[in-house]
Amino acid sequence: MSKPFKNFIAGAWVDPVGGEYFENRNPADRDDVIGRFPRSDARDVQKAVESARRGFELWRRTPAPARGDVMRRAGDLLVQRKEEIADLMSREMGKPLAETRGDVQEGIDTAYYAATEGRRLFGHTVPSELRNKWAMSFRRPIGVAGIITPFNFPLAIPTWKIFPALLCGNAVVFKPAEDVPHTGHVFVEILLEAGVPPEVVQLVHGTGEQAGKALVEHPDVPLISFTGSTETGKLVGETCGRMHKRLSLEMGGKNAQIVLD
Repeated sequence: MSKPFKNFIAGAWVDPVGGEYFENRNPADRDDVIGRFPRSDARDVQKAVESARRGFELWRRTPAPARGDVMRRAGDLLVQRKEEIADLMSREMGKPLAETRGDVQEGIDTAYYAATEGRRLFGHTVPSELRNKWAMSFRRPIGVAGIITPFNFPLAIPTWKIFPALLCGNAVVFKPAEDVPHTGHVFVEILLEAGVPPEVVQLVHGTGEQAGKALVEHPDVPLISFTGSTETGKLVGETCGRMHKRLSLEMGGKNAQIVLD
């Protein structure tokens, strides 16, 4: 029996509410079972969002330079584990090591970029047309960010979304693609080791039809960032539009896949 992995919700590694799992297999060797991962549903998403809302109230009050320091430590940990993660990623989704190393390097670069931005989260002062008026703006975090990522860049794309969200003071509920759950698991381990408070980041495994849909439709998730197919992205956009959510979409990537039988 392959190792059962868990969701990370409310500061603990927990089994899915429904008790169902799916197998993650090496695409180059279908006998190689990487692990069994939670097939989460709306009940798991509900618990994750409730926890993230609590974490947000703590994290939003953490000074931005201190949040940046956490991003820097995450970058350092990615450097230390680069070869390990590249090997895992290649086994999990099939890219050659030359490309998976580049994928991890993207995450490292993003972490260090986010770290420096912790001291540059400036607002703006602007001239006012009224006498004796001082006009200025502040940057404020939005709340809980729902992050849904694809299989083709299992680490780079999550870092592009999650590091900026965390840096700006938001909490995160992360649902990686069901084809690459182990890479997502390792990334959350790194975030926690770097110092992200436990309730600020949540990891919910599962399919788009169950966990992803529930995350997009949750009323307490005001921001969704989705990368995936154009067809699914349109549905995400329609839902977020009806619910007046902030939305980031990246759709229709053209990564060629060569399948040999």
